[in-house]
Amino acid sequence: MEQIVRRTEFVVEGQTRRFLFALSDRDLPLYVESIGFNPEQEPMVRRTGYPVFHWLQTLEGEGEFELSGRKFSLPAGNGALLFPGVPHAYAPKGKVWKTLYLTFGGSLADAILAALDIRHTEWFHWNEDAPVTEQLLAMVEQAEHDEDRTGLNASSQLYHFITVLKKYGQTGSRSSLFHHLEKLDPLLQWLDVHYGDPEIGLTDMAQQLEISPRYLNALFRQAFGITAYAYLIRLRIRKAKELMSRGERRSVKDIALACGYRDPSHFIAAFGKTENMTPDQFRKLHGWAT
Repeated sequence: MEQIVRRTEFVVEGQTRRFLFALSDRDLPLYVESIGFNPEQEPMVRRTGYPVFHWLQTLEGEGEFELSGRKFSLPAGNGALLFPGVPHAYAPKGKVWKTLYLTFGGSLADAILAALDIRHTEWFHWNEDAPVTEQLLAMVEQAEHDEDRTGLNASSQLYHFITVLKKYGQTGSRSSLFHHLEKLDPLLQWLDVHYGDPEIGLTDMAQQLEISPRYLNALFRQAFGITAYAYLIRLRIRKAKELMSRGERRSVKDIALACGYRDPSHFIAAFGKTENMTPDQFRKLHGWAT
């Protein structure tokens, strides 16, 4: 691997835009190794894979990947996230294949991707109005004009790109997180107003969207990884924390009632399970005694 000086390097090959980041910046928990635009993507064979994470997406034309003996097309609006060490090959499928690419790593890269439920090499596609390409182009633009000697700017934009990909990207027949949130949005707004009603149950929530309770739970698991009622509990705890953070000297019983709990003991138990402390301990952390 070529040694790169402690700065961003801008390489011009026709319209090619390529940026390589300093090797000494790799103590970051999440770092960008390289990023760029290639108007004439060349064929590539990597029998031992790439040493860090490699994102490649099509801007125009189409490419073809070979992975584990299978072939995958990569048309515009599609991208591949290759995990380190995964053998692969790719080549243009036609005369034109324009791509954007990003390589990255870091001590927390695996954990961050796993937290977003990305645990292996994955193919993504997204709707035309999704800001996936826009975000990556913004990173290329920043790399061109920003000295970024520490690598922190690129690292922060990389984290944002990964979360944008998680929000808008779709894998296989699975819808994007954004699509699930759009479906759930009327209910989420309704809950934000009515969370204090202790009568709310799963059936009431499902009726707001005119769907079955089972399908509602499926949507919540896809969007948040939890059931609809578990989301309501978390919402109530968050609202309780907001009330207690204001410094108003309201009793635990009043806060419990305001947040949908008939019995303060149930509120205290739910709060402790979620926050690993009692409501009184939480209030003390915010500077006033109970």
